[in-house]
Amino acid sequence: MEQQGTEQTISRVTTGMRVIDAVGTEVGTVDLVQRGDPNAVTVQAPTADPGSSLDELIESTAVEEPDVPADLAARLLHDGYLKVSTDLVRTGAVYVLADQITAVADDRVRLAVPVGDLPTEE
Repeated sequence: MEQQGTEQTISRVTTGMRVIDAVGTEVGTVDLVQRGDPNAVTVQAPTADPGSSLDELIESTAVEEPDVPADLAARLLHDGYLKVSTDLVRTGAVYVLADQITAVADDRVRLAVPVGDLPTEE
């Protein structure tokens, strides 16, 4: 039941919406909406073959979303997440788990946690 509720909530989010944290701080704007995939269980970093061409090497080091440690990435992919562009962190983006969203209304996404509790992009 919980999964269905968060799925319905995240499905109402669109890119460009403003994101407000639990204490009323404007975090930033939604850059990416990723619905959960219950079959997503692992994330593996690509490995570069030392004999690869330059194009293959560049492709293997390209950043894939979400850009966080593998254990957190697996949870984000499984549950669904938002990537939020923000000036409040050095890396310029934070991730919001679907279950951290409390409301979606009036072109705003309200969170259940303060911005300091959100994982930052690596």
